[in-house]
Amino acid sequence: MKIKDIPEENRPRERFLKNGPDALSDAELLAVLLGNGTKNENVIDMANRLLSAYGIASLSSLSFSELMEIKGIGKAKAMQIKAAFELTNRVKQEKKTYINNASDVFALFRLRLTKKKKENFIVLMLDSKNKVIGEEIVSVGILDSAIIHPREIFNPAIKNSASKIILVHNHPSGDSTPSSEDIEITEKLIEAGNLLSITVLDHVIIGEGFWSYRQDR
Repeated sequence: MKIKDIPEENRPRERFLKNGPDALSDAELLAVLLGNGTKNENVIDMANRLLSAYGIASLSSLSFSELMEIKGIGKAKAMQIKAAFELTNRVKQEKKTYINNASDVFALFRLRLTKKKKENFIVLMLDSKNKVIGEEIVSVGILDSAIIHPREIFNPAIKNSASKIILVHNHPSGDSTPSSEDIEITEKLIEAGNLLSITVLDHVIIGEGFWSYRQDR
């Protein structure tokens, strides 16, 4: 059945306009996001197929290339799906505004970092009450103490008037055990932070679990 053959009052966009997004099912919301189906499958059937095969949680964790391997999903639809879930993740991050321990850091970054194929080194910036005021990716690739220069770490913290920072990076292998290089980088940056009066609260390594410089040394 083509979407035009469905009564108007039952089409996702029309229902959205009349009743608002709260009235729509997961499949209908996904259909609105995708916009259209293919020659052989209308967008509602496509949305139902995707949710039956993956569910929302698994769908959100698929990479761009994995999405494009799904029948009927090209570049445009894959981008739309990734963009929608990324915005959702960012909203969740803004709601989680205070960091009390390494577990909070893990909760904040787990979904984003556990699927990364390369190491991402991130500076999480906090105010004096441990409220998150920003974050910045300062390196992508294998960590090297010669590359992770204090200037790159503390420049964004200074610009954002952060009084504290937390260093965060992932291990694509899933093993969060620190390397000697990880420890060396951490201690070098703690010393630099002391000179700048910016406290390096912790360095949290994200894998299947997490490791904390402050908690697990």
